[in-house]
Amino acid sequence: MRHTNPTSLLNAAARTLLERVHRAARPPMHELTAPQARQFYDMGAPILDLQPAPLVDRVQDLHIPARDGYAMPARLYAPQSETPLPVLLYIHGGGFSVGSLTTHDVLCRQLSREGHCAVISLDYRLAPEHRFPTAVHDSWDALNWVIQQGQAWGLDTARVAVGGDSAGGTLGAVCALMARDAGLDLRLQLLFYPGCGARQSTASHTTFAHDFMLDKATVDWFFANYIDDADRDDWRFAPSLAPDHTGLAPAWIGLAECDPLVDEGIHYADLLRMAGVAVDLEIYRGVIHGFITMGRAIPDALKAHADAGRALKNAFES
Repeated sequence: MRHTNPTSLLNAAARTLLERVHRAARPPMHELTAPQARQFYDMGAPILDLQPAPLVDRVQDLHIPARDGYAMPARLYAPQSETPLPVLLYIHGGGFSVGSLTTHDVLCRQLSREGHCAVISLDYRLAPEHRFPTAVHDSWDALNWVIQQGQAWGLDTARVAVGGDSAGGTLGAVCALMARDAGLDLRLQLLFYPGCGARQSTASHTTFAHDFMLDKATVDWFFANYIDDADRDDWRFAPSLAPDHTGLAPAWIGLAECDPLVDEGIHYADLLRMAGVAVDLEIYRGVIHGFITMGRAIPDALKAHADAGRALKNAFES
């Protein structure tokens, strides 16, 4: 049962941040064009994140070919190593419509440091210019490229994980399902508050619909950009609808308590467990959607980075 006054669940840092956002009175994302929203997000996201960005020994921009020949921008983060490194393909969030290598730069640096692994951050194509299933195809093509070509970049292609946050978490979960079906052995699916359902009908979508950073109007705008109503029951959009969850890579799932997506994440963790998949579920109390890229404003992000890094290390060492 949901709390009658959900704002009382917020911790002090999250409450202060939301008050600052409210005072700033910036136009909501759903009132902007997609290019305007991307520019706004690219400019605003680093302000809330750790400064200066954590140092990583190796940061290298590259391009990954998609199936139609498009060269997807990507960025490799890695510690110094004399031997090939295990690798996480990281797929950023942003409702399939915003987000970039810039908005998730700090997070990928942190995951590389905390996980003692390489991280490849993917700049897949965004909606509405590229609607469903382009983001799925781009993510899957990138994962296959990592496995097939990673050795040339100093990567251990026998130890590969996939992950992401929000929409990127959805894409990560979908890639894990596709990897199982293709006979590819992933070590971990690392999912921060993934979207997993087709209809946003859970209680948390009502409880946290307004004034918790990710509001209902923005969620609706994201999905109108990305997908036709007729496709919303496709499991590549809603991985909880996949017909079979057995045999998937182990999952680490990190959720924000005060997030419209929290119930979807809990439900997905339960689905995986019932299918016999090993699941480590962490719910970070009092924080909001997007907090893992808000480390300067919400210190709980640092704990989530460390927890995720530990999960990566354990998966790669097993």
